[in-house]
Amino acid sequence: MTILRRGDVGAEVRELQRLLRLRGASLDLTAEYGDSTLAAVRSAQERYGLVVDGVAGPKTLFALQVNGKQPTHLGMADLRRAADELAVPLAAVRAVNEVESRGTGFLADGRPVILFERHIMYRQLRGARLDADGLARKFPNVVNPLRGGYVGGTGEHTRLAAAWRLDSACALASASWGQFQVMGYHWELLGFASVEDFADAMRLNEAAQLDAFVRFILADPALHRALKAGQWGTFARLYNGPAYKENLYDVKLARAFARYQLEEKEAA
Repeated sequence: MTILRRGDVGAEVRELQRLLRLRGASLDLTAEYGDSTLAAVRSAQERYGLVVDGVAGPKTLFALQVNGKQPTHLGMADLRRAADELAVPLAAVRAVNEVESRGTGFLADGRPVILFERHIMYRQLRGARLDADGLARKFPNVVNPLRGGYVGGTGEHTRLAAAWRLDSACALASASWGQFQVMGYHWELLGFASVEDFADAMRLNEAAQLDAFVRFILADPALHRALKAGQWGTFARLYNGPAYKENLYDVKLARAFARYQLEEKEAA
């Protein structure tokens, strides 16, 4: 559990300062928790109705991440908007939401659902020309040429935090985020200014997570065509990878689509 206070230094303090700047504070990214950071934390705590103690614990960090707003769940209006943007039947979006999503985009503590991929972290570090092999020897649970090490739930945030200390941008890019588990390294493809902006959006609400999914579909013409045509085998292969048949994703999608189509026809 991260708790930052006056006198602390390091990458986590720099991330706190970045969040404070994102919420309007005038701060330099010094990575030192000095007087100006203390004042900014106290100001944020007062604004968000928290205990004003100048200590950046889980509640303060979460409030900064979501700008004081509790994450909201998807509604039918969100799904209809996504269907319109994709120019596909509403039943198709409902089917994907049922089969491909994790059911909820947030953990019980309000943080977004993530899955940290250590093999992607290894790849991202190599792409950044950092010592991926050396870091893999020291931190094999978060940097590794082989996939694995998953613990699920809040434990994935612990793994992300460990990777974040090695390189923040590579770490954020190496996790899949939210209800539709969109990978962070797609941030530029999806039109975000940075991987940090992408992660901030994924912390907002499930509608923002759905928007990232829509952007992802629109950025891949073959995936978009498959969704439009109801070619569930092709869609599942492109979205889930070659192992999609093991989980019967194509069968589940086809069945859900047919069920929602019938439901909508009967309701018309």
